[in-house]
Amino acid sequence: MDISYDIIKNDDENPTDFSRDDIADFLYKHLDEFGDEKTSILNCIAYAYGDNPGQDGFILVAYEGSEILGVVIINRTNMSGFIPENILVYIAVHAKTRGQGVGKSLMKKVIDATDGDIALHVEPENPAKFLYEKFGFTNKYLEMRLQK
Repeated sequence: MDISYDIIKNDDENPTDFSRDDIADFLYKHLDEFGDEKTSILNCIAYAYGDNPGQDGFILVAYEGSEILGVVIINRTNMSGFIPENILVYIAVHAKTRGQGVGKSLMKKVIDATDGDIALHVEPENPAKFLYEKFGFTNKYLEMRLQK
């Protein structure tokens, strides 16, 4: 495989031919049972691209030719000092390339490209949890939510 990796900062700084919809469609399909609705994914992309004041981040895409093989979305919190500066919101690898090191490469590259600490949420039964632990992610806190 001849896989390319590129960072997309916004619509104007996009070295790939992949649109927001292309990325959202890929994530919607390849996040499997751990995913969200496409509208939520598009909102996350808009945040990463800085569509509104105070929003920032980037997307890392792994691809071969015109086919996406993996995606990571990082949203910057802009809250350094009291919570991690970055949240890894989504990471997904194409089903046909799982177990071939694409996820590991994405994690290495996104960690190198990110300034500051990184937080992520993972369900206990998600097999990706082991990948995150290999990279040094720990479970420091129990997350609690009030859903209204």
